[in-house]
Amino acid sequence: MTQVIQTKSIYHGLPEFSQDINGLTAIVTGSNGISGAHQLKVLCESPQNTPAQLLSHFLECLEINKTIPKRVLLQLGAKYYGVHLGPTVFPQEESDPRVLMGPNFYYNQEDYLKAFAQKHGIGWNTTRPSHILGAVPDAAMNLCYPLGIYATVQKHLNLPLEYPGDPVAWEQPISLSSAQANSYLSEWIVLTEDVKDESFNAADDYSFSWSKFWPKLAERFDMQWRGPDTSDRATYQSITLPNRPPRGYGSPGALRFRFTLVEWAKEPEVQKAWGEIAERHGLREKKFRDVDRVFGFTDQAVSMTYPIQLSMAKAKKKGYFGFVDSTESFLHVMSDFVELQMLPALP
Repeated sequence: MTQVIQTKSIYHGLPEFSQDINGLTAIVTGSNGISGAHQLKVLCESPQNTPAQLLSHFLECLEINKTIPKRVLLQLGAKYYGVHLGPTVFPQEESDPRVLMGPNFYYNQEDYLKAFAQKHGIGWNTTRPSHILGAVPDAAMNLCYPLGIYATVQKHLNLPLEYPGDPVAWEQPISLSSAQANSYLSEWIVLTEDVKDESFNAADDYSFSWSKFWPKLAERFDMQWRGPDTSDRATYQSITLPNRPPRGYGSPGALRFRFTLVEWAKEPEVQKAWGEIAERHGLREKKFRDVDRVFGFTDQAVSMTYPIQLSMAKAKKKGYFGFVDSTESFLHVMSDFVELQMLPALP
């Protein structure tokens, strides 16, 4: 089978669909979130061939209204593999068994979706992204915005971009999932008959680590940087997860750090600096809001001492070859936050 692929901006290896695919209708739930907002952006690029994508809590309403879609795609996440509980076997693959160490609402959602699809004779799919890169006004569960603030304020104070985590976290491989790239994958899934009723990882398919990214982030902001303290005098705090590791052996997972971005963001000097920056550049937020919620997610990501590496082999075997350089995507998203007036213009 011959397949034509294309490049759109920083996203490469994307499928090109037949012009015969048209007249479909999409419903995107959660369209004010990172994933939903970028799904809408992708769908609007090809308004003639829009797929159907719904979240499970809308399905009963569709049934009542007798508006049953041909295919339902539900985005889940890497917690499907139990990575929030500690180290798992990696790379994480779609065929891995469920981790039954505690409740996981992803499993309930997936089971409900499968039952709904079987009842109505339609197709279903799920995707499993990792940390999602994207720019939307609500910055919860976002790596890019807190790190953009951190770099901006540190530069304003003539301080280096200092890495909070330890040497182990510094070198860990992490799969990142750019929202725009996830959306291209989702579009391909729902328009491809051969992958109906299957689950797919959704990752950039790029080898990312903080040790490679941190200097590039500092370079983009034209500032000095410091990696983890490797001296004998280094002092790290540690949070050990209370579970046995999902992989079934070894020590429990841990987060290790010298300081947290939550603590940093609560410092009076930092808050004063951000107020000055926000006023000077006319930014939306003159003060930090929801510090624990906004910065806490990034703290977890930069101090995790075990890997998350989502395999994209299944998607490739089925014919999807899209990928994006996660570092390029990270910096691209920060530029999007500039357009949203949430970060000042980058140097």
